[in-house]
Amino acid sequence: MASADEAAATGVFMQIFNTIATWRSHAAHLSPRGPRVFVPTMGALHAGHGALVAQARKLAGTDGHVVVSIFVNPTQFGPHEDFARYPRTLADDVALCERCGCDFIFTPAATEMYPPGQTQLSINPGYMGDILEGAIRPGHFSGVCTVVLKLLAIVQPTHLILGQKDYQQQAILRCMVRDFNLPVSVVTAPTVREADGLAMSSRNRYLTEPQRAAAPVIYQTLAWAAAEIRNTNSDAAQLSAAMRQRINAAGLETQYALAADCISLAELRGSLHPPCVLLAAAKNGNTRLIDNMLIE
Repeated sequence: MASADEAAATGVFMQIFNTIATWRSHAAHLSPRGPRVFVPTMGALHAGHGALVAQARKLAGTDGHVVVSIFVNPTQFGPHEDFARYPRTLADDVALCERCGCDFIFTPAATEMYPPGQTQLSINPGYMGDILEGAIRPGHFSGVCTVVLKLLAIVQPTHLILGQKDYQQQAILRCMVRDFNLPVSVVTAPTVREADGLAMSSRNRYLTEPQRAAAPVIYQTLAWAAAEIRNTNSDAAQLSAAMRQRINAAGLETQYALAADCISLAELRGSLHPPCVLLAAAKNGNTRLIDNMLIE
């Protein structure tokens, strides 16, 4: 795939930028007529990411631009997590982005985003960053918010596209955009699933064949729980216990399974009714899987 200079010479439309300076130099000459729609990713892209890029293309229209970042952000990984082995598949990622209508890819090195010797400030995501995923992965959402804020400052988009699959992440980033008065509209795109319901994730490739066969139990449990909430006077504690039991019975290790407020993510108590969101996380062997279901 062409760099910015090669694109100008060859007529290849999608361009790749590796530094902040080269992107800003190019972006300064882009037409401001249409939206600039941004999709932040860590690479290892799959059809779910492709759907985000395609939605961004639709939103940008013919006058706007779609920018995808590919950056495995070290500050959102804990000391014993999978940063070193997280899949890096840049060539495949670039091809998927091009197929789905991306205009520009920003794929910086870690030293470009976090220059050595500089004081590194970070974002405190508050209460929402300490619960659920934040309780299991301390510091994770501080790293997410910090890198996304940096990327928004670099790309300067009009719209930010996030996936519902990472429900807590999109909820926290929405709060960050609101609280810091950032001039960007946040759009949450639906979760893309495999035929058996498993939410698409870059980490699904870690699963062995038996683990992959068991993994859809999380989605199945969420669908069952959603029906219980819609059709019966479900008690939150009892429903959470039943969800855990169903997931554990398939050989997974449930870390949380509960109903929460759609905005604050506070765990709900007592009798449940829409709107709410079901959130679940479980270990499947050495791989953590998360999923959710919004009940509106």
